[in-house]
Amino acid sequence: MDWLKNINDYKIFLKIERGLSDNSIDNYVRDVKKLHQYLLEFKIAKSSVTITKEDIRKFIYEIAKIVNPKTQARIISGLRSFFDYLIFEEYRTDNPLDLIESPKLSRKLPDVLSNEEINILISHIDLSHPQGERNRAIIETIYGCGLRVSELINLQLSDIFSDEGFIRVLGKGNKYRFVPIHKTTLKYINFYLQHTRNHISPVKENEDIVFLNRRGKRLTRQMIFIILKELAIKSNLNKQIGPHTLRHSFATYLLKEGVDLRAIQQLLGHESITTTEIYVHLDRNYLQEVVEKFHPRNR
Repeated sequence: MDWLKNINDYKIFLKIERGLSDNSIDNYVRDVKKLHQYLLEFKIAKSSVTITKEDIRKFIYEIAKIVNPKTQARIISGLRSFFDYLIFEEYRTDNPLDLIESPKLSRKLPDVLSNEEINILISHIDLSHPQGERNRAIIETIYGCGLRVSELINLQLSDIFSDEGFIRVLGKGNKYRFVPIHKTTLKYINFYLQHTRNHISPVKENEDIVFLNRRGKRLTRQMIFIILKELAIKSNLNKQIGPHTLRHSFATYLLKEGVDLRAIQQLLGHESITTTEIYVHLDRNYLQEVVEKFHPRNR
């Protein structure tokens, strides 16, 4: 069977059957294309139906020379999903990834910013710059609502329910959820809308997008990372800071204030509570405080 046709059909499956976002679909498909490219380079005449476990092992051996273990694990997971799809469509009866283990990864918890550090970050925004108010509203929205970067850049004007104090967020799997938004965050968003965005002419299909660049287009994921990276350098916080850091800080702060993990799960848009448990960082000092405060032997 033709690899390109299989990959295209797989994309349709991920979109329609699994309801994944375009960004997630691109990641899955990219892994399959890497395998296809490998077969072409080494002139291995195998289709997606005839490729064997040994062929996959050789591919992983080659790819491990140029990518880190985390990327290698992601590629293995992506390929396993592709061959599961072929089994589902009855093109294959086995998955050549079944006996191939992913490399063991050490879990590194992301940096967390305190509320004071968030304020320091924001204080280094140049509000005299045409995009200064926008950048402040962006940080306040990610930190105030715990959004993913993809959720932020796709946020629409029609998703803001100011009177009710909620925003509607399009999360993973194209599923909507309602997230409370604080009046302080709304204040900064409204200030940006009235004093900056009103002077920008949105291009077609971007008329309802909240955060725009100066040319009237929605911001890219990369642009949000660049904004935060530059602010981190100016702030001298000496931490790896990105959109995920702000989202993580949002969740960690709520947990330390005693918010139920299930509520945090809903706010973050996690399907599984296990994801939230892994995601939320608890430092040793906090754990020690919890035991000392609540364990009956310490009373």
